Order: sequence, then C-alpha cells, then structure tokens
Amino acid sequence: MSLDWIYTAISWILLRWHALWDAIGIPDDRVLGTNWAWILAIVFLVVTLRIILFPVFVKQIKSQRAMQALQPKVKALQEKHKGDKETLQKEMMELYRTEKANPLMGCLPMFLQIPVFFALFHVLQHLDPTISEKYKLLYGWSLEQFDSAANAHLFNAPISAKFGSSAAELAAVGADGTTVKVLAGILVLIMMGTTFLTSRQMILKTGWAEDPQQKMIQRLMLYGIPFSLLISGSLFPIGVVIYWVTNNLFTLAQQQWVLRKFPPVQMNKNASTARPASSGARSTGNSPVQPARTGGLFGRKAAPEPVSPVVDTKALAPKPGAKPVNPKKGSRPANKPKG
Repeated sequence: MSLDWIYTAISWILLRWHALWDAIGIPDDRVLGTNWAWILAIVFLVVTLRIILFPVFVKQIKSQRAMQALQPKVKALQEKHKGDKETLQKEMMELYRTEKANPLMGCLPMFLQIPVFFALFHVLQHLDPTISEKYKLLYGWSLEQFDSAANAHLFNAPISAKFGSSAAELAAVGADGTTVKVLAGILVLIMMGTTFLTSRQMILKTGWAEDPQQKMIQRLMLYGIPFSLLISGSLFPIGVVIYWVTNNLFTLAQQQWVLRKFPPVQMNKNASTARPASSGARSTGNSPVQPARTGGLFGRKAAPEPVSPVVDTKALAPKPGAKPVNPKKGSRPANKPKG
C-alpha cells in the first residue's frame, strides 16, 4: 500500500497523455490492429519522465568524467598497495571523498527509474478486465478508461498480455496466443539489443574504469542486464516492453547529444600526458576509450610527438671545447692534421 502514490502518479501521467491524444483526434478504435492513443500515451510517459530526470542524467555524465579523471591516481594506489585489498579499498574511498567523486552516481538515473518501471509494470498488470469494478477504480481510473486500456492492442496483441500469458489470461482479453508470443518475442529481442547499445555507447564514450569493482559493474551492465532480459522479458506485459524500448531509444539519442555537446576533453588530455601508463597497460581502462575513434586519433597521433622532443642527436654531437673521453679509431683520421 505504501507504493500506491507511485501507481497513482504513473496512472495520472498515462491518463493525461491519453486524454490529450483523444482531444487531438486520435481514435480509440484500432487502426492497423493498434489503439494508437494508448501506445502514444506510454511513449510520451517515457518522454515526460526523461525530461524530469534530465538534470540527474547530466550529473551522471559529470560524475563519470570525474571518476575517469581520477584513474591515474587510482592506478597509482593499485600499484602501491598491490596485494593489500583492505588498504587499497580504504585509500580509494579516501580518494573519492577528498575529490568529492561518487562512484554510485553513474547508476543513479537507472536506480531512480526502477520504481517507475515497477509502478508501470503494476499498473499494466492491473489492467485485467475480469477484476471487480471496485479494483478498476483504483489509482484514479474511471471504468471507461480502465476498460479502454484493458482492451488496447498493438498489432492485434493486447498491451496487458505477455509472452508467458496462460491460455485463460489470453482468452479473457480475446487474444491469439501465437500473435502475442511473436510480437512479445520480437519486442523482447529489441529490448535486449537497445539495452546493450545504451550501455556500450556510454562505456565507449567515457572509457572503462580501472577500479576492479567499477569495471565489474560496467561489465554487468553491458552483458549481464541484457542477458537477464531474455528470461525476465517473458514476464513483462507488452506495454512495459514498449516503455522499456522507448526509454532505451530516448537514452541513446540523449546520450549522443550530451556527449557531443560536452565531449570528454579530460580524457584526451590524460591520454597524452599519461601516455606511458596507458601504453604500458593495454588491458586497463584508458586504452579502450573510443577504440575506433578517440583512441585512434589521439593515442596514435600523440605517439610521434614524444619522439620529436627527444633529440638524441644533440647528445651525440661533439660539444664545443669538449675533449673526447674515449676516442674511437674511426674518429682519428678527422683529428689527425699531420697527414
């Protein structure tokens, strides 16, 4: 019962968007087997929430950049306390506190969206036309709105149905099991792919962390979460999968815009100034940063620059007035004016 306010808030946003599309003239009847007013309501529910969370997303980018700037110091601590994990963790926590960097800030937007996701999951799961009228009126719904949403379809598959729906559940909403499974399966695969791409985009732009714990979290987000959706996705109503896919697509566009607007300049500088460390540790966090773009441009173009300042010919050339300490035979004919 303590989460009723979240369910009510999500329902309110969903119903306001549906009312807007209905006022614009988008019909509640099916067109191409789809009730577009409800589908667009779910899509713009995502847009609303992402606009609200945009300042948090910017803080996430700044936090990840700050963590990336600390990687040389983190690596120095790892070398200093190699084999002493307890001291290493203590020193790293002290470093994060001194530099006011929060390793968990990078996951904050995802954590904030978890209650929203479960609230939408509950609301769509609640759209069961067989429940009593008393429960249909929960969370600010009217009977007309509830019945309309409970019978909303996407390409002839109810948005309240899921891949794992039983025959009785499908019969209650008048759905065909094959249609539901095909559409839900396609959407789950798209959900997995876009989830992987959002994590991969962020990691390639900001770089792998050198802290083993942070790197493990990055790998979990990159591979573990998309793979887990293969199983859990069968339990999600189609409406929730629509929300997830839309959220991922919005995240991809938002990340691309923010990362182009505010490129990771700090890593470019670190890549040139701390090049010996990155070239010596190929498997650590600095080298995989934009391996096809930034790493190739800044890493390889910066390589000739350290060579040109190291002018070894000055050290090899004889200095004026200096006597050779151990002259070689090859140099005697040049110093032999007698002949």
